[in-house]
Amino acid sequence: MTCTTYLFGFAYLILGVAGFILTGSAHKTALIPCAFGVLFVFFALLSRKENLRKHAMHAAVLVALISLFGTIGSLRFLPDIFNGTVENPAAKISQSVNSLLSIGFIVLAVRSFIQARRARSN
Repeated sequence: MTCTTYLFGFAYLILGVAGFILTGSAHKTALIPCAFGVLFVFFALLSRKENLRKHAMHAAVLVALISLFGTIGSLRFLPDIFNGTVENPAAKISQSVNSLLSIGFIVLAVRSFIQARRARSN
């Protein structure tokens, strides 16, 4: 899960920078995904130590949940984005991608937690 956390961290960083550029560099809130990316990379670094891995990965999932709760409402705009009828489409796309990244990470992490628990019990 450490490598996966790094990948998602970098994806959040790229999303934040791309969102900032695509919104004309006028809205600093477009950089919010970068904060999540930095946290993901931080927790990935912590998880390299065996005794911190479990705690770091659970903290990363908590960050993904916070990110998801903040952006899940944007998913309702996906049909409008594809129809071209949404105001400020770059922001809505960035928020939607943020939601999808969060969902993807949570699913992968929970799957990993289940596998780790099964491996310990065997």
